[in-house]
Amino acid sequence: MPCSASRTRRGVFVLFALALIAPSAPARAEPAAVTWGARIEVASGGGHQGPWRQNVSRFDYVDDPTVAIDAAGRVAVAWTDQSRKDIFFQLYGPDGKPRLKAPVNVSRSPDVFSWLPRLLFASRDAREIYVLWQEIVFSGGTHGGEIFFARSTDGGRTFGAPINLSNTIAGAGKGRLTRRRWHNGSLDLAAGPAGTLYAAWTEYQGRLWVSRSIDRGASFSAPVRIAGGGEAPPARGPSLAVVAGGVVYLAWTVGEEPAADIHLAKSLDDGRSFGAPRAVHKSGGHTDAPKLAVDGRGTVHLVYAESPTGPFERYHIRYTRSTDGGRSFTAPRQVSGPHGRRFESAHFPALSLDGAGNLYLAWELFPSRRGYPRGLGFTHSGDGGRTFAAPSVVPGTADPALGSGGGRQGLLMRKLAVGAAGALAVVHGTFKRNRSSAIWLIRGRRAGP
Repeated sequence: MPCSASRTRRGVFVLFALALIAPSAPARAEPAAVTWGARIEVASGGGHQGPWRQNVSRFDYVDDPTVAIDAAGRVAVAWTDQSRKDIFFQLYGPDGKPRLKAPVNVSRSPDVFSWLPRLLFASRDAREIYVLWQEIVFSGGTHGGEIFFARSTDGGRTFGAPINLSNTIAGAGKGRLTRRRWHNGSLDLAAGPAGTLYAAWTEYQGRLWVSRSIDRGASFSAPVRIAGGGEAPPARGPSLAVVAGGVVYLAWTVGEEPAADIHLAKSLDDGRSFGAPRAVHKSGGHTDAPKLAVDGRGTVHLVYAESPTGPFERYHIRYTRSTDGGRSFTAPRQVSGPHGRRFESAHFPALSLDGAGNLYLAWELFPSRRGYPRGLGFTHSGDGGRTFAAPSVVPGTADPALGSGGGRQGLLMRKLAVGAAGALAVVHGTFKRNRSSAIWLIRGRRAGP
């Protein structure tokens, strides 16, 4: 059953209505437009999702897309093929054509479901590509889940043997809302300017862990617990951002709290340890699914979803930033805006920056707060987050003929990537029950300087 917020619904709905009609940012000229290319089909599958029977479940669909883009405009896409229980990879050139003859199997564990990958190009050598995912290994606990990592050193043509980073029975990768409701894919992967890799994940019981690699993914450190455990509420939906000088930011929200807040911890020693977590902003509503990014000036940008009336209700996307290293943040403001009568809720944002510090945001659009998403919303800022363009729908993501959006195992994904020169890549999954499913790539570019 959905939880309810601690304050009265009548007052909250008034505030929510005012938020929908209020301007999302001070009036000014619109930033340079973003132009979008044609939708590209990356993968296709069936539309069957049988009852959950652990790793003997009968599933036949593709889902869980994620994307990365390098300085040359090459786009990497990874996704899940549920019929084969594995993570697959394809590379696209700047012309939008696939570079590999066939998708490459990254996880190679056909007896165990692999879900919800994250994907990175190496910061110094784009031939190195990193993938992190959740594998539904049952190791003796009540919930299955381990966090696996694999790397390619030949541009994605092959991947090395997967490494188990979590080694736990606690159900790694679960982002719990309640004891009966959670999203899989509660994990993140980031790389620092010097090449150090960072992986973060949560467990079903709520502990938040970070592990790091100083040898480009050949090995990882023992995980360090950052939050959760004991009487603390379960951590959920971690997001990492890394800057020069060994500074690492980590944001997350919590489950089992109707008025959950976004929390932030910071490391000044390259991720070896983190300072005490603190709440970024006391919202009064339910906040979820944070995403972090840091620009070249050191400004920390944060987006997240908020529901004034508690979990499982109507959400919108809010943005805030810090210019003092995360010690304080501006007053959060709504940037998703109303999308008319077609969509009721905006949730699960993505955030990326280009080389000039321009911001790009995408999020899931829901016709009903109780159903699956049916498209991706989008906005961008050309002035470092001071103002944002009017929200729009990413072309090709809300086609009724394709059915609902994906995310059958959870919606904690990374579906937006932006290159240094302003090239954009968005991925999207669609599902038509008992008929078909597909993974789509939509490329874009910011017009002008």
